[in-house]
Amino acid sequence: MKRCIFHVDVNSAFLSWSAVKKLKEDPSAVDLRTIPSAVGGDVKTRHGIITAKSIPAGRMGVKTGEPVVKALAKCPDLVLIPSDFETYRAYSRAFIGILEKYARVVEQVSIDEAYLDMTGTEHLFRKEISGGEPFPFCAARVIRDEIRTSLGFTVNVGISTNKLLAKMASDFEKPDRTHTLYPEEVPSKMWPLPIRDLHGCGGATAARLYSLGILTIGDAAAFDEELLKSVLGESAGAYIHRSANGISTSPVRGERDKAKSYSNERTLAEDITEDNYEGRMPEILAYLSDKVAGRLQKDHVRAATIGVIVKTGSFHRHTRQATLDRAVNGKDLIEKTARGLMEELLKGPEGLFASGETLRLVGVSASGLDDSPFEQMSIFDLMSDAGEDAGREEEKEGPEAFFPFAAPFPSGTREPEGEREVSSPDPEPPSPSPLEEKKKRLEDMVKKIRGRYGEDALRKGSGLKEPSGNV
Repeated sequence: MKRCIFHVDVNSAFLSWSAVKKLKEDPSAVDLRTIPSAVGGDVKTRHGIITAKSIPAGRMGVKTGEPVVKALAKCPDLVLIPSDFETYRAYSRAFIGILEKYARVVEQVSIDEAYLDMTGTEHLFRKEISGGEPFPFCAARVIRDEIRTSLGFTVNVGISTNKLLAKMASDFEKPDRTHTLYPEEVPSKMWPLPIRDLHGCGGATAARLYSLGILTIGDAAAFDEELLKSVLGESAGAYIHRSANGISTSPVRGERDKAKSYSNERTLAEDITEDNYEGRMPEILAYLSDKVAGRLQKDHVRAATIGVIVKTGSFHRHTRQATLDRAVNGKDLIEKTARGLMEELLKGPEGLFASGETLRLVGVSASGLDDSPFEQMSIFDLMSDAGEDAGREEEKEGPEAFFPFAAPFPSGTREPEGEREVSSPDPEPPSPSPLEEKKKRLEDMVKKIRGRYGEDALRKGSGLKEPSGNV
């Protein structure tokens, strides 16, 4: 059976959802989707980044991701509205709920888009098919109509036999449209498009392809694959060539893959400079660290690597990260690490501030994830606990409990009779060297820790190795 894959994408999601909310609150209000409007930045200061735009704003040259100041220069009458993530999440849940009524499998890939495996769902649309509307077009129309009628916003639906082509199809003419891009339609519908329109081809990759004379997706499809690999790298070159030819085998997954990392970023209404750093950065890092910690705790995972992210006023992205001696998910240690990394990144003779940079975005990340049910304690935690226990046991049982080889002869026993050397007493054994003392303490501590916490308490990555001849 030939696969039938939909890609459903909300048209101008953030702006649409804000518009629907505004109309519900005030039916006489202007529909933001019908005028040049955008979501992003600080509405009062008119700074920050555009995160969503209306179609009329797009016609005026406004682009997602550009500074608000630049957008206003293109469109002085642009209406700015603030972000409203609570509303976005509510509409996203309702949107996905409708998709799940019709699809065998739904893979949500972002807050406003999802892939649907519609293979074998014709029986759900018998009425539409019997009325003369062919499948899968009738399925796409039913889904679009229900979302528009019950939720108040529109979506585009792309249809194909694989995820890549369905995604490309949904990006064709908007809004509220259904488009197909089957493999046999690739030469006529996809190859004439600019190479930067190929899904997964970023700006840097497109620039390198331009240098090879590859201007369209068709150019990339016809280009020698081995040469593409030599220029872009094995993986990227193979992906561009395969995708340009419409080839994709990725299945629609009902459950999203486990996260490999967590991060929270914040675009700033006002740039951070060296002068206002102390007054603003601690509060921002505390907020972001709390968000990252909350997500780690919610998913019952810990992270061993903490990082910071900044985007400068010149739109360059910089990162720093550090690996801890154990995986954590508490806010305090994440925040402390983030502060140290930020100081390293920004200050000093080699820091970004020294070169006159300002910051327009700040982020905190966590990676190196551990989802085991047992928290790996550091050696300092374990030594502290074991030391306290040892003290209590010594008070109760005496030193013999830990050092039986040093116990005196039992009371009333005498040394054996017989011939004894009377010349000179044996010399006292030499005092152990500091190295031997250190080795002995570590051996005793390992035994104590494993006795209390089990054989797996000390394992690779804990920061402590088994005692050996080289301590």
